[in-house]
Amino acid sequence: MKAFLTVCALAAGLIGPVMTGTAARAAEPLHLPPPTGRYAVGATDVYLKDTSRPDPWVPEQTARELMVTLWYPTNTRHGTRAEFLSAEESRLLVEGKHVPVTPPEIFSTVRRYAIAGAKPAGSPHSLPLIVLSPGWTQPIAALTGLAEDLASHGYVVAGINHTYETHAITFPDGRILGCAACALDDDRTFFGRLYRSRAADTSFVIDRLTGPDPAWRGSRLIDARRIGAAGHSAGGASAIASLVADPRIDAAIDVDGTTDSGGDPVVPATGLSRPVLVLTGADHLPGGHDRWLTADFASLTGWKRWIAVDGADHASFTDFGILADQLGIDIGATTPGARVSEITRRHVRAMFDEHLRHRPQPPLNEASDRYPEVSIVAR
Repeated sequence: MKAFLTVCALAAGLIGPVMTGTAARAAEPLHLPPPTGRYAVGATDVYLKDTSRPDPWVPEQTARELMVTLWYPTNTRHGTRAEFLSAEESRLLVEGKHVPVTPPEIFSTVRRYAIAGAKPAGSPHSLPLIVLSPGWTQPIAALTGLAEDLASHGYVVAGINHTYETHAITFPDGRILGCAACALDDDRTFFGRLYRSRAADTSFVIDRLTGPDPAWRGSRLIDARRIGAAGHSAGGASAIASLVADPRIDAAIDVDGTTDSGGDPVVPATGLSRPVLVLTGADHLPGGHDRWLTADFASLTGWKRWIAVDGADHASFTDFGILADQLGIDIGATTPGARVSEITRRHVRAMFDEHLRHRPQPPLNEASDRYPEVSIVAR
């Protein structure tokens, strides 16, 4: 399971011709596709501290600290763009995941679109909230393109950097915390603990954004009656675990994540009636190698879809699939990263538009000539 979940093919897949990648970067800066919605996007980082529980990976830390990136609509269209990663975060990620790219600060150069610290815009209690979780050992930056796109279509997106679960998270006081949990992931029950911990993180973030003493100045924009959870890989499995644990969450999306927890199924035997979308590569199908996700999907009793994308690699569903293409690095995908990103954005947004905004979405229900790579493989 560790090989399947060591997950970003950022480590498993960025193993191609590094010199070609460096030359490509010199010709054109690394960049993400622009958001497709009508709103400009702002981004800000928020520090949260949950004093009700110790950190699950460093128990001597008596509170769980989190850094959360918020993406949201804004009327501000000019200003300093938010960072993808700092130079030090990039270096620690590259070294921690043994990624063969130079210079190690390369991911600090990625161009993104959100305006740092822009004033949130919208009517009170009008914007659905999406809580986003990255893959195991990944920073939330890996899902920046998806988050910016959702925000440009009128969502507030809260991306959680799960502390001690990636190689570099920077806190306001200057601390940079690494992957303490990486020393524990050979334990058979590790990922079950991870999913439960991330579900607790998700519920706490919802509390702090929608409760009586909100942690963010734009919290008044959030419609607490419309909340979704999504994530990639272990973050996708955690989104389903969050849906099980928190009745405030209305729908969840698992992007290419196994639900092997090393113990009980993620979906209880009594079933789960709220909507779930599973989005995977065409090598990750019902009845295939992932018997855990197959079983959990079968236990879902409400609206559900399993959609597969031909030619996608595991990392293709993250920004690192796009960046690998720009660096000239082969991650094993036959469909370009920008195309998989377009498909992912469209289907993730369709899921939340249908189930949080109640707008019927054809891509979730029928084959489309626009997306010939996409198949609905189970429902």
